[in-house]
Amino acid sequence: MTPRKPPPATAPPRVRRHLTVRGAVQGVGFRPFVYTLAEEHGLTGWVTNDADGVHTEVEGPAADVDAFTDAIGTRAPPLALVESVEHRAVPLTPDDGGFTIRPSASGPGRTLIPPDTATCDACLAELADPADRRYRHPFITCTHCGPRFTVVTGLPYDRPLTTMAGFPLCADCAREYADPADRRFHAQPIACPRCGPRLSLCRGLDDSGTLRDAEALDEARRLLADGAVLAVKGIGGYHLACDAGDSTAVRTLRKRKNRGDKPFAVLADSLATAEALAHVDDAERALLTGTRKPIVLLRRRTPASGDVAPGVAPGSPDLGVMLPYTPLHRLLLGLPGDPPGPPVLVMTSGNRSGEPIVTDDAEALTRLDGLADAWLGHDRPIHVPCDDSVARICAGAELPVRRSRGYAPLPLALPLPVVPALAVGGDLKNTFCAADDRYAWLSAHVGDMDDLATLTAFERATGHLTDLTAVTPRLLIADRHPGYRSTQWARRTAEVRGIPLRQVQHHHAHVASTMAEHGLDGASPVIGVAFDGTGYGDDGAVWGGEILIADYDGFERFAHLRYVPLPGGDAAVRNPYRMALSHLRAADVPWSDALPCAAIAPPGERRLLERQLERGLNCVPTSSMGRLFDAVSSLAGVCHRVEYEAEAAMRLENAALTGADEGRGADDGREPAYRFILGAEPDGSAAPLTADPRPVLAAAAADVLAGAPAHVLARRFHRAVTVLVREVCAAARQRTGIATVALTGGVFCNALLTEGCCAGLEADGFTVLRHRKVPPNDGGLALGQLIVAARTKE
Repeated sequence: MTPRKPPPATAPPRVRRHLTVRGAVQGVGFRPFVYTLAEEHGLTGWVTNDADGVHTEVEGPAADVDAFTDAIGTRAPPLALVESVEHRAVPLTPDDGGFTIRPSASGPGRTLIPPDTATCDACLAELADPADRRYRHPFITCTHCGPRFTVVTGLPYDRPLTTMAGFPLCADCAREYADPADRRFHAQPIACPRCGPRLSLCRGLDDSGTLRDAEALDEARRLLADGAVLAVKGIGGYHLACDAGDSTAVRTLRKRKNRGDKPFAVLADSLATAEALAHVDDAERALLTGTRKPIVLLRRRTPASGDVAPGVAPGSPDLGVMLPYTPLHRLLLGLPGDPPGPPVLVMTSGNRSGEPIVTDDAEALTRLDGLADAWLGHDRPIHVPCDDSVARICAGAELPVRRSRGYAPLPLALPLPVVPALAVGGDLKNTFCAADDRYAWLSAHVGDMDDLATLTAFERATGHLTDLTAVTPRLLIADRHPGYRSTQWARRTAEVRGIPLRQVQHHHAHVASTMAEHGLDGASPVIGVAFDGTGYGDDGAVWGGEILIADYDGFERFAHLRYVPLPGGDAAVRNPYRMALSHLRAADVPWSDALPCAAIAPPGERRLLERQLERGLNCVPTSSMGRLFDAVSSLAGVCHRVEYEAEAAMRLENAALTGADEGRGADDGREPAYRFILGAEPDGSAAPLTADPRPVLAAAAADVLAGAPAHVLARRFHRAVTVLVREVCAAARQRTGIATVALTGGVFCNALLTEGCCAGLEADGFTVLRHRKVPPNDGGLALGQLIVAARTKE
């Protein structure tokens, strides 16, 4: 029998597929990635950007198209954030002649712009290579690094809609931009010394001898080495810089900026230098050297072995350290072979105290006049300001303190859909939040809303972010505090636009922000421990030591600190000794001159304060945990007057760390805790419980009179608060059955307290939610406002 011939070979069936990729997919090399992926699989077709995301059509054997579809979301470039991949079959098309990148299209829709990203290793290598044409180019960048959010003026993300529009590409850069095999293929901010921005250095408005490029940089380094204060234009605004090892320069900068004793952040030339200044564990090392490069709060070495003057961060247990995240920073600190210069620079926001960071070149010369000795600028405009982010590692995980450069405007996924809305946050550490459906975009750090310049910057930033995200708010959301400038702005704007305004209680918003970032849908309530300095309470009092049973629909005030008078309002906030004397009087402890808080108060003020407390004049009741930290700090002799928010609490934490072993450990349990009394309200009602601090104040005062050092009081107090949290949460679980605790509010920026509470609660069998994506302070407030007020029922 003759064997049957095999059937003739046939080509595999061809298909054509259209894919829409949404997310942070512009400005991250996504189109070059798609091009390379299509070439890898032998597919024809095209790819383009529009305001909705990245669109691509591919044609080829079905198996290869399937493989392409699978890979497009899983093998995306490192800076990309793929939100979704939608695909559909489309008719086959005659031979396309390969795979092409089409010009970007405009139109309605939404895409996500990535944040500004630290200079990548490949660009750093070119920066230091004398044979490379971008050797020492202060604006070196590629698809994987450099400015994004701060240079985008509109969508889709292409060079004409960035602040690089005024810098036409030279022939060499244009060739790289058009070469799919090049790292700079369709990288919008690229340039070189021939076609890119230029550095300039001047000494003020009247300086006619402006230096350019290499000469400007050399003179800037010389000035820093000689002790000058330099205004340096970065990615998101100007910094003020000086040699961190020069005590005179640091004092000069501090005095000019009216900075008081508020700590400065420093820019270190290397990881080795950072490790000489502070303890750096593996998680902190990864944060310091990653693509975001925030300021990382590190425990200082004692004594420090690095080049930082004592005046850089007086009284702080931490040192805020960052590594160079722009090529200009790297050049300021020096490349191998450069003349020696300062290895550590103070690098603080370029502004006067209370004002927003300066971004405009002309404004920099006027607003920073008297602060800087010289200005190192460049001609690439900054479209939107963006301060440095601040973070720390707490109990092994990242804790954001200020979420800005490197993070904004990446979206946060919401556990529930929301109507298009804008939540305006609070008045301190303001950030706002635009949201629609299941995504929220938290703004970069705006600042404290206490002057016209900040309000103007806030309004401009809201317009920019809502434009980029295509969110047209149908609802505005604000805090319930009637005096907040953010609330007043929201009320005026709601009236002008004819849309509703909803207001959310401050501590409810704090708890909700924790729940939202952990993806809770609100079906089950949590025990919310919300400790901060000031929040407007539903009874008109100043809240701040709150334990709430909360979901998104509402909250029950389960427990709080016992009210004490806040004598003089802001005067008590600025002068912790006033808060200490108020707490001592409530605890029936005499104001002995042997107590530091009593001794520091001027005699005339003491008499007036006593009458004020007796008569209740200008004495709003407060349950604030932040003010209790202030009181104990002054009672212990640590801090009596503050020049910046939370200074007294920070110094008390530092005191608790005194004498500890190298590293983080501070409390080995040998110091017994003070004890709060937990009981019912005086009227006998079952709820809320009150945590009475009077025994704490009485015991702490007795310790002071017995000669106990400050670190003993500080440790015992921290342990007392930790024990209180455990006891109140245990009581809440017994009453409600809830076993999930959310720790939130600015007090939980205190790593010692947060770590103690987490360890204790977890040992008690609780699930502990703490902030890892948004700050626990008011920088995360807008997210909570948003999810409480704008969510919809599915």
